[in-house]
Amino acid sequence: MAEEMDLEFTEDLQLTEVMRLRVQSLQQKGQKRQDGERLLLPHEAVYRLDFSEQDLTFSHWNVTLKTVTQRHMVISPSLTHKGLGRLSVTGISQLWTPDLTNLMTRQLLEPTGQFWRSAGDPEDAPIKCLEADIQEFGERIAELAKVRKVMYFLFAFKDGAEKDNIHCSLVFNKSAEA
Repeated sequence: MAEEMDLEFTEDLQLTEVMRLRVQSLQQKGQKRQDGERLLLPHEAVYRLDFSEQDLTFSHWNVTLKTVTQRHMVISPSLTHKGLGRLSVTGISQLWTPDLTNLMTRQLLEPTGQFWRSAGDPEDAPIKCLEADIQEFGERIAELAKVRKVMYFLFAFKDGAEKDNIHCSLVFNKSAEA
């Protein structure tokens, strides 16, 4: 019998900062990126998934775009952002060693996970996604988990999505071995 394991993506603040400093350093020196180097964009952050178990089978993604209440004193006492926006999740190859090398475009995995909710969608509507791609991506992550204890990802927040209003995790089935 299989037991479910929900692994939450966590932001790697230190690695995100290192990658932002790389961009800043290139800009200050007036230099260009290395041929094939992938620089972090302003709306992106590095996240990680830590695997406490290696023998996993992908089940499904858990992604929510939360409703965020923002206070605006002049316009209205309370405006609600109804969980709109787009989240793109790109896996990074297990061959990347962030402490030794810059991130190269060839180290980005395909397919990517694309999740979104548009302005015209009802508030209770499920998040949209490219189902075949996220299924394949989840299965690939489960395969990589067999040889990795941690995996890195680029999260891109677009169209009004912000990291504070997104929750993202993967659910795996693990073998119940004694």
